[in-house]
Amino acid sequence: MKEQKRIQEGLITESLPNGMFRISLDNDGLILGYVSGKIYRSFIRILPGDRIKVQVSHYDSTRGRLIFRLRNKDSKD
Repeated sequence: MKEQKRIQEGLITESLPNGMFRISLDNDGLILGYVSGKIYRSFIRILPGDRIKVQVSHYDSTRGRLIFRLRNKDSKD
């Protein structure tokens, strides 16, 4: 049976080289994340300060995959 991955919400705190990001999770965790293929192909820009959804593996809880950028309430896009 395929293992389910945990999906958590967080905030981008820092943009690192090679498409990596430092993410502060809502449960006070700090992880390293990378952009998923769907976001990369759609040319969605991820900037520090954006709220995102991250898919975290049960095996390595220090790394995650950015799967969705949440809309900010104050933005007009």
